[in-house]
Amino acid sequence: MERTVLPGDHVVVNKFLLASRVGGLWDGVLPSRSIRRGDILVFKFPEDPRRDFIKRAIGLPGETIEIRDKTVFVNGRLLEEPYAVHTDTRTWPDDPRVPEQERRRDQLASLRVPEGSVFALGDNRDHSDDSRDWGPVSIQNVKGRALLVYWSLRPADGPARGPVPWLADLPGRLRWSRTLRPVR
Repeated sequence: MERTVLPGDHVVVNKFLLASRVGGLWDGVLPSRSIRRGDILVFKFPEDPRRDFIKRAIGLPGETIEIRDKTVFVNGRLLEEPYAVHTDTRTWPDDPRVPEQERRRDQLASLRVPEGSVFALGDNRDHSDDSRDWGPVSIQNVKGRALLVYWSLRPADGPARGPVPWLADLPGRLRWSRTLRPVR
């Protein structure tokens, strides 16, 4: 998700997005809506549910996703993606001699998103661990929609300095320009 969300960004997550799945007392009280294509979602990582992941919803339940030469098609129609970034000029062909991980990055056979799931891709497409690798994300694992960056701290370059290391390094690591920036 780099460029959209950077390492060290701390985001506010709208956990009410899927409030209606709670049922009972909260139905109709909490502001909720269905997941929409383009929403940036925070969810439990399918391969390790103790970790949270953040990716963009590309395919919704019942839709068909296909990737041809790094281009995403939803239900056979080209998906306009101004947020997608491709930094590798190579495009891996759909050739069995190409290792599957590389081929799947740029070519993905038609896949129907199951009911109760979303197909999620990172914006940094050539370097993203996403639904191309581990499949659609269960809506039950979605925690909410990322809204804004409330705090951004550049990762440390090397060993910390001073008697209170994190405090001494703080001024040089703060990214004030990202503070209160909407996640889009």
